[in-house]
Amino acid sequence: MSEHPASGTPPGSGPSEYRAGRLEERHGLFSPLTWRILAVNALALFVLVAGILYLGRYKQELIHSELEAMAVQAEMYAAALSTSAVGPGDDATERVKLEVAREMVRRLVGITGARTRLFAANGQLIADSRNIRAFGAGAVQAEDLPPPGEEDRFAEIMRYLTDGLLTLFEGEKPLPLYVDPPIASAADYPEVRAALGGYSRGVVRVDPQGQRVLSVAVPVQRFKRVLASVMLTKTGDQIETALQAVRLDILKIFVFAFGITVLLSIYLAGVITRPLNRLARAAERVRRSKNRQFTIPDLTDRNDEIGDLSGTLRDMTETLWDRMDAIERFAADVAHEIKNPLTSLRSAVETAVRLKDPERQRRLMEVIAEDVQRMDRLISDISDYSRMDAELSRAESENADLRSLLQTLSELYNVTEGGASVTVKAPENLMVPALESRLVQVFRNLISNAITFSPPGGEVRVRAWRDKNEAVITVEDDGPGIPPGKESAVFDRFYTERPQGEKFGQHSGLGLSISQRIVAAHNGELTASNRMVDGKVAGACFTLRLPLQV
Repeated sequence: MSEHPASGTPPGSGPSEYRAGRLEERHGLFSPLTWRILAVNALALFVLVAGILYLGRYKQELIHSELEAMAVQAEMYAAALSTSAVGPGDDATERVKLEVAREMVRRLVGITGARTRLFAANGQLIADSRNIRAFGAGAVQAEDLPPPGEEDRFAEIMRYLTDGLLTLFEGEKPLPLYVDPPIASAADYPEVRAALGGYSRGVVRVDPQGQRVLSVAVPVQRFKRVLASVMLTKTGDQIETALQAVRLDILKIFVFAFGITVLLSIYLAGVITRPLNRLARAAERVRRSKNRQFTIPDLTDRNDEIGDLSGTLRDMTETLWDRMDAIERFAADVAHEIKNPLTSLRSAVETAVRLKDPERQRRLMEVIAEDVQRMDRLISDISDYSRMDAELSRAESENADLRSLLQTLSELYNVTEGGASVTVKAPENLMVPALESRLVQVFRNLISNAITFSPPGGEVRVRAWRDKNEAVITVEDDGPGIPPGKESAVFDRFYTERPQGEKFGQHSGLGLSISQRIVAAHNGELTASNRMVDGKVAGACFTLRLPLQV
């Protein structure tokens, strides 16, 4: 049964090759991160410009200002009409002089450009500024047409675009429909009816073509008596023109700002993505290489997060190479240490085959048994040493009470071990975050080592105290001490310096090395020195420092 590559991975290549190919593909001007930076920056700019282009409140203020201006003009028209176009009628009451009123309406409207109509008190239309000849049936009306070519093509396109887009989210309430009947009367316009009742009123409506229409009606009064109503009507072209001019200016600024945003985004993305891609490709080359010819680029001069990442990757790479060197040295040391008992075993077995003397054969068998025990102990310590890092990285630290732990160990050694006694001095509540089983292993190695070198009847002194934010523990013995210059070497792998008379091969030489690695994994320090009394070596002293519980 054939196997198929995982989805998204090209046939014939593994995940590593596929990842390396993607790194090469991203080596360009527009990487995925570049597009994301550009999208985020452009989106913020689009939202800002869209909010500015809305201009809803500005539009309402323009409409309100226009209505107020029209109301002032209508009041002026009404005042002029009440003064010049009103006179006594046949029944001695004041009436509007139609011909005078119509002539005044036609003349006054030329100043403002607004359509002006005059309605009598009975609601009948008696004057219209659009009538240029006669009135009523057969009247000729004039309307202003927009001059051709007034709006350029670009402005027209922008107006259509902005109108279409803004209509989607303006949320403006529907305006009432403005209808101009052939024969108009006050009943067709609510603002005129209000004016004939003595109240001024402004209304905004929309015509069938969708164009906004503003109208204001005010009463024409003489001695508080309403004789007629003046109605001014004007389209919202000026308002729309003002809004379009503002929006066009904003869009011009937006185009310029968007260009700057794109350039700055490309620059920012380049400052970020190119170094990251460079680091990623360098890390991939380091991973694929079999030697140390490739290194991580040094970008620490940037003094930013990418510089920190570069320094960290370089340190990590060096640490990995150091770890590989350590593994290589460890493998060589293990091979050397195992080779010695194997050579002894081989020699003993070959000799035992040729010997005929039972006594000599028995002694050779004892040697073989001791070498087998030595190999078993050595392999056990090597196994513990090799899996210790993985165990420490997975395990979770707990708070360990050093006083309780050390007193328990001292009682155990005083009961089971002969020779030197173990004494402990430690304050209460001396808590350190640690993996207790491994910490016990460290103290057992140190105490056992001290007992081994102490003379019969000697004393192993274990003391602990607080030193600022650290716990300090010392293990002292009354033995011969450490040979001069070997204070650091005692922690080397397979280093053995045993008391005189002890049988060879009883120890693997890994105990102190394992202890130092355990302490380092707990962010502590383990050192060795000699205890001096009157200028003479009086024993060895191992000092352990561990961070206290925060």
